[in-house]
Amino acid sequence: MSPDYVEIDYVETGGLQVARPLYDLVKDEIAPGTGANPDSFWSSLGEIVTQLEPNNRKLLDKRDRLQKEIDAWHKARDGEPFGREEYKSFLYEIGYLVPEGPDFNVNTLNVDRELAEMAGPQLVVPLTIERFATNAANARWGSLYDALYGFDLISEDRGAGKRGDGPSGYNPRRGARVIAYSKKFLDDVVGLETGSHALVTRYKLDANKDLVAVIGDEEETHLADRSQFAGFNEAGGELTGVLLRNNGMHIEIQINGEDETAGRYDSAGVKGILLEAAVTTIQDLEDSVSSVDADDKAVAYGNWNKIMKGTLEAAFVKNGQEMVRELNPDRTYMSPKGGEITLPGRSLLLNRNVGIHLYTDAVLTEDKKSIPEGFLDAMVTSLAAVHDLKRSGEFVNSQTGSIYFVKPKLHGPEEVAATVELFGHVEKALDLDKNTIKIGIMDEERRTTVNLKECIRAAEDRIVFINTGFLDRTGDEIHTSMFAGAMLRKEEIKQQKWLTAYENWNVDIGIECGLPGRAQIGKGMWVMPDNMKAMYGAKIAHPLAGANTAWVPSPSAATIHAMHYHYVDVEERQQELAGRDRASLDDILTIPLLDRELTPQEIQTELKNNAQGILGYVSRWVGQGIGCSKVPDLEGTNLMEDLATLRISSQHIANWLEWDIVTEKQVGEIFREMASVVDGQNAHDENYSPMAENYAGDEFRAALEIVSNGLDLPNGYTESVLRAHRLAVKETRAD
Repeated sequence: MSPDYVEIDYVETGGLQVARPLYDLVKDEIAPGTGANPDSFWSSLGEIVTQLEPNNRKLLDKRDRLQKEIDAWHKARDGEPFGREEYKSFLYEIGYLVPEGPDFNVNTLNVDRELAEMAGPQLVVPLTIERFATNAANARWGSLYDALYGFDLISEDRGAGKRGDGPSGYNPRRGARVIAYSKKFLDDVVGLETGSHALVTRYKLDANKDLVAVIGDEEETHLADRSQFAGFNEAGGELTGVLLRNNGMHIEIQINGEDETAGRYDSAGVKGILLEAAVTTIQDLEDSVSSVDADDKAVAYGNWNKIMKGTLEAAFVKNGQEMVRELNPDRTYMSPKGGEITLPGRSLLLNRNVGIHLYTDAVLTEDKKSIPEGFLDAMVTSLAAVHDLKRSGEFVNSQTGSIYFVKPKLHGPEEVAATVELFGHVEKALDLDKNTIKIGIMDEERRTTVNLKECIRAAEDRIVFINTGFLDRTGDEIHTSMFAGAMLRKEEIKQQKWLTAYENWNVDIGIECGLPGRAQIGKGMWVMPDNMKAMYGAKIAHPLAGANTAWVPSPSAATIHAMHYHYVDVEERQQELAGRDRASLDDILTIPLLDRELTPQEIQTELKNNAQGILGYVSRWVGQGIGCSKVPDLEGTNLMEDLATLRISSQHIANWLEWDIVTEKQVGEIFREMASVVDGQNAHDENYSPMAENYAGDEFRAALEIVSNGLDLPNGYTESVLRAHRLAVKETRAD
C-alpha cells in the first residue's frame, strides 16, 4: 500500500494510479519530443504489469523456496561436514544448479566501441545527485597531473606537500615530482626512439606531419612506435596539444609554457597530460541511492532525462564562488593524415535499474497494489533515452542507437530471461527496434555465478556486460549458507579459494561465450577512495585477470586506474587466458566456514568493525537520504559504503548470532558503543542526527533491525528495513 507519511496525489491513467510528481515529469519533460503520448505510455506500463508481474512474483517465490530447502538441508546436518558431490547433487535436484547447455557465442549487435572494443575504468554514480552525475559523465577525460598532485601516489616528504606558499597554492616541488612521474609513464607506454620525454624541450611536426620531439637544443627524435601519434592541435604554428594512442586509449599532452603552474616549470612547456579515463559510467538507480518514494524517483528520472537531452548541469560553490558545471563537449583534433578527429567528451552512459525484488508505491494498480519498481525504471528511463536515439539533444550518448541497462541482483537464468522479456515489451511499447535495449548482468549473486553460462545464453542477443563484486557476492554467500556453520572473519573470507575461483570463473565463462569484442567483462570497486597508492598497486590485477573494465570510486581514481590499461593490453591478455582450464565449480561451492576457534579479542574487533560500518552508513541513508558515502572506519580510513557493504556486514553478524559466536546482549552493547563513535565522527555535520542520545531514533533502530532480522530478510537484502525507516523520518519532518 502507499506510504501514509503524507497523502499522495495520484493521477488515474491507463489502468494505473501514478503519483503526481512522476505523471507531471513524464508529461511535461520526458515525453515531449519522443513521439510518445503520456497516457498511452502509462497504459503500456499497465499492460506490462498485468502480463509480467505474476511471473515476477513466481520468481521471488522460487528464491524463497530454494533458500528454505537449502536451509533445511544444512540444518539436518547441524554443522557436520558434507561431501562436495553430495552437495552438488542436492543443488541440481532442487533446481538451484541447472544443466549447462552446448557452447555458443553471444550475438549482440550495435554495441558502442566503449563497451565492445575499449578497455578502461568504469564509474558508478548516484543518479539522484546532479553534481555527481555530471562529474561522472565528464570523467571520460582526466588530468593525470591533477590526480597525482592531489593523492598519495606522490609523497609529501621533503617539502613536497600539496599546499604551496604562493597565491595559487601550487607547490613547485610537488609539481616537479608529478611531472617526473608522468614523463616516466609516457616513456613506458608511448616512448621515444631515443631519450626521454623528461628531456624534451619542444614538440613539433615535420614536413610529413609526423611528431618530432626535440631534446636539448638540436637533437630530434620520434616516437618509438610512430603509429601511436593520432592527432594534434596548434596555434600560431606551435603545437598546443599532442594526441597519442595506446591499447585503444588516448593520451593528450597539453602544451602552454605560460601556464602559471606546471607549464612554466616544464622544459617543453607541458602544462598537463590528459588521459582517456572513465570510458563508461553507470548512472545508478540502485545500490548507491536512497530512493524511497515518487519524489525521489522523479529526481533521478529527471536527471537521466537531462543527460539524454544533454542539458544536465550542476551548481556548486568552490573557493567561495558559485559555479555551474555542464556536460563536456566532444574533443576535436587535427589528423596527421588531414582532416579532423572528433573524440567523445563524455563517458558512454549505462543506467542501473533496481532488482526484481523491489516494488514501489510511486505507481499503483487499479486495486492499489504496488508494482515492480524495475518495470517502472525500464519504461521511464527508456522513454528518456529516446531523446538520445532521435539525436534531439546537443550530445549523443550511443553512436549505435542502443540503450544500456545494468540489471543487478538477478538469481539465475530464469530471472535473466524474464528481464529480457521485459525489455522486449518496453521496446514494443515505445516502438523501438528489437534488441535496442541491451543488458549488463551483474554476477554478484551465488545462483547467477554457478549458472553464469546459462544466464548469458538467456541474454545472448542483448548482453554487453558481466562483472564480479566481492561485497554483494559474499553477502549472498553468507545468507545462502547461513545454516551450514559459522563464517570466517570478513578479511579471511577474501583469502579463500571460492573467491579466487569466482573471479576467474567469470572471466573464463565470459571468454567462452564470446564476449571479447562485443561486451565488457568487469571487476569490482576499490573501497578506499583516498588511498590511491594502494589502489594503483593492487588494481592492475584486474586487467591482468582479463577484465576490460573495473569499478573506481571517483573521477581521479579513474584517471589513475587508466594507466593500468596502457601497461596491459587486455585484448591480448584475454587471448592468452582463452587457453586455460576453466575455474573449478567445486571451489566456488566451497563455503567459507570458520575452521578454528576465535579469540575473544578477534570476535570483539570483528563485531565492532561491522557494527561501526553499519551505523555509519545507515545513519546517513535513513537520516539524510544519502545512498553512498565515505564512512570512516575505526582507524579513520574512509571507506565507500553502499547497500552491498551493508548487506555483507549485517549478514555476517546475523551468522555469528545464529552460531553463538556472539550474543544478542553483546551485539546490543557494541551497537550502543559504536553509535557514540559514529556520532563523534559526524559531529561536524549539522544535518546529522545523533544516535546515542536515547537510541530511539529511526537511524539506530534500522541498523539494529537489519542485523536482528537478518535471517528473515529475503536473500539478506536490507532495502525493506531502510525504506520503512527513511519514510518514517520523512513523515516526521513533513509534520
